[in-house]
Amino acid sequence: MKGSLRSSSRRTAACAAALLFALTNMEIGAAQGLPNNFVVHDSPRPLANAQFEDEGGQLRSLADFKDKVVLLNIWATWCVPCRKEMPTLDRLQAALGGPRFQVVPVSIDRGGIESIRKFYGEIAVQNLGMYIDKSGRVLRELGAIGLPTTLIVDRSGQEVARIVGPAEWDSPEIAQFLRPIISGSASIQASAQADKLAEANGDAPGVWQRGVGWLKSFFGK
Repeated sequence: MKGSLRSSSRRTAACAAALLFALTNMEIGAAQGLPNNFVVHDSPRPLANAQFEDEGGQLRSLADFKDKVVLLNIWATWCVPCRKEMPTLDRLQAALGGPRFQVVPVSIDRGGIESIRKFYGEIAVQNLGMYIDKSGRVLRELGAIGLPTTLIVDRSGQEVARIVGPAEWDSPEIAQFLRPIISGSASIQASAQADKLAEANGDAPGVWQRGVGWLKSFFGK
């Protein structure tokens, strides 16, 4: 009986910690005007060196973009939200793309590069490269659970943020978030951003402070 109670307590504590983490990231995103599903990690996370092909059929990987900040977008032409956000990714590449930053859209279309080329032509994409993984392995290797999934990868090849679902990638808020990362002046630490948010709120506790207090009261029982 005691073992059962301890197991139940552990599960409850794990759920509480997960909820706190989610709420913290939601508040960070809100503070910067980012979408609620934009998760900024408290520290960079290692990534598998996922492979895919370029327009010429050459095998590529994240390692090929070393020393660049990469916005890796996993998508497909049959995915309606993907189709909707693609023009915003094209405009983001036009605005920020260069030696330090690149949007890398990797399609999982089984139709190959031709299906991407046709779609790009339909919506007048002018600035994005074409990359394909017909096997769909990139989804599993990068832990993507849906389409579109977009990862922001730093110069060392580690993930600093991710969003599951579409976004307006050409919005001023996202550009403001990306520019310090591209220039190398940003420290992507969720705790520091949460502290700034709490300071901006004055005496009013934010989600982080309320969550920590709630966890303390929970474990103090």
